[in-house]
Amino acid sequence: MRAAPTILHLDMDAFYAAVEQAAKPSLRGKAVIVGGLGPRGVVATASYEARRFGVHSAMPTAQARRLCPNGAYLIPRFSLYRAVSDVVMALLRELSPLVEPLSLDEAFVDLEAGGVAFDAQGARVVGERLRADIRAATGLSGSVGLAGSKMLAKVASEEAKPNGLLLIEVGTERELLAPMSVRTLPGVGPATGEHLRRAGITTVGELAEAGEDELVRMVGRSHGVGLYRMALGLDERPVVAERDAKSVSVEDTFDVDIHDRVRIRGEVQRLADRCVRRLRESGHSGRTIVLKVRRYDFSTLTRSETLRGPTDDPGVVREAAARLLESVDTTGGVRLLGVGVTGLADYTQEDLFAQAASLVTVADGEDEAGGALGAGAAGAAGAAGAADGVKDAADGGGTGPGGGPGETPGPADPEPAPERRWAAGSDVLHAVYGPGWVQGSGVGRVTVRFERPGSRPGRVRTFLVDDPELEPSDPLPLVGESRDPGGVIPEA
Repeated sequence: MRAAPTILHLDMDAFYAAVEQAAKPSLRGKAVIVGGLGPRGVVATASYEARRFGVHSAMPTAQARRLCPNGAYLIPRFSLYRAVSDVVMALLRELSPLVEPLSLDEAFVDLEAGGVAFDAQGARVVGERLRADIRAATGLSGSVGLAGSKMLAKVASEEAKPNGLLLIEVGTERELLAPMSVRTLPGVGPATGEHLRRAGITTVGELAEAGEDELVRMVGRSHGVGLYRMALGLDERPVVAERDAKSVSVEDTFDVDIHDRVRIRGEVQRLADRCVRRLRESGHSGRTIVLKVRRYDFSTLTRSETLRGPTDDPGVVREAAARLLESVDTTGGVRLLGVGVTGLADYTQEDLFAQAASLVTVADGEDEAGGALGAGAAGAAGAAGAADGVKDAADGGGTGPGGGPGETPGPADPEPAPERRWAAGSDVLHAVYGPGWVQGSGVGRVTVRFERPGSRPGRVRTFLVDDPELEPSDPLPLVGESRDPGGVIPEA
């Protein structure tokens, strides 16, 4: 515990939703919900306007729509969030070399290590200047907590939300914490909170009064000792500049359970490729491949395979994930699939590449990501294609692809291109009207609002989903040259 409140915790306010409001001027002051938009989607972040309706993160999107039917529901745009996060983290690193990021929108800073604050007054000045700098650089707001420990700094930033600053003077910690709910403390989730409530403990003050021995008896030694120390405001953890990643993983939840084994294999291959891309972006390789399968009945299975050494080769990861899938019964359907890599390192084991080179590539068996499904999968895919051909012939009154019965089959008519899908919130570029974003789509139409960060709310236009002048686009930067001269950056 420090003698001065020189540990700073920054937490950006409703970060994903605030970025969307700043990037889309027409959403300023509106209820914005970012997350999965399908039937099984989950809310990632809700703006404060949406929270007034009871919407919060981790809530099913379907429930959020019932609570806030007129909100703007958008897909996440992580590339943009990372870009804005980089700007914020750069401001933090100007204060101190000891910056400990917890996520894209949250970090601890050791102000003493940066030589910018050694007492309460100096820390407050730094905190207020940081909030102003973030607003000037991004147009967004962040909440700042200052205290003599990491735990208390995080508690302070939570109490300061939204768009505030709270400094906890050293020596006042117990008085401040006493009336707060036990759920305020890190590590006290719904289950522990309910366990404590049944014992008559609902506030941090009551937790401290219970004593260490009683808490150890209730929740075990490790957790009990930790809870008691937190209730007293004690936390000696230092700010650590580099937090080593323990794993890299990706997963997808499907709107409808998938049953087809060939498609399941293809999804696993696609996830393996995405996982490797993320692995390489982080500058790591990994030794253990993990497959996660959540079945139709919500049971979740995990399988893992440890290689001879770390790798970042997509072929090796795909092959290992495919082997792991063979040991999983997917009868009844699958609602979620995930592929991860653990045992991370910053080097690769060269001899593992030989495994990837030995993979048999069957052209007909490649999935949409280009990964080989293997001979068995290719055969199944070919059989499925043949079955579809038989069905088409039957539907056509027995005619083959070349015409009537008995005729020599000619080249098949080209299949119509699948209808383009436009997710709400995604970026587009029109050849005439310029950059915009999708407000919604359906019945062959897509509605686009044409505006950019810093502009006035833009005009809405509707197009056919296959309009050749409308194309997907990368997000416009929230900061820098994308701002119109004199433009007003929306409030977060």
